[in-house]
Amino acid sequence: MSVKIRLTKRGRKALAIFDIVVTNSKAARDGKYIEKLGQYNPNTHPASIVLNDQKAFEWIMTGAQPTDTARTILSEAGIMFRKHLQIGVNKGAITQDAADKKLAEWKSKKEAAKSSAKGSLEQTKAAARKARLEAEAKVAATRAENIKLKTLAAIEAASAAPASEEAAPAAEATETAAE
Repeated sequence: MSVKIRLTKRGRKALAIFDIVVTNSKAARDGKYIEKLGQYNPNTHPASIVLNDQKAFEWIMTGAQPTDTARTILSEAGIMFRKHLQIGVNKGAITQDAADKKLAEWKSKKEAAKSSAKGSLEQTKAAARKARLEAEAKVAATRAENIKLKTLAAIEAASAAPASEEAAPAAEATETAAE
């Protein structure tokens, strides 16, 4: 029996969430599985991964073959690098302490890269939001100025109209008085 580490789909059409499972390679994609290792949500940015590292490592070391997507997820989590280091320890090429140190160093670099990427993403979002607000304020100021001009024109027209209406009755009064 060939054992695979792969993703099973759940959730709705546009918002799918995947479970990372260990299953028989002949089983259906969303069918029966041996063990659930974690969860992968590609809908968030960056994609969120919840993974039981120890169980995933045990399955990898016993020979479970990950699919391409599962391999990428396991590689992001450091499981594949840990396997590489453990094989070196088993062959005697490196000590366990040195392997643990290399893994910790790799994880710290990876975490720093993720946090800097997240920080730059937040800065980009903040700059875009600020630009939208400035553009919106500019449009609102232009609109307010146009309304002010229209209001002034209406007031001038209204004040000019009664003056001409007052002049007409005054002219009639002078005509009546002249007769």
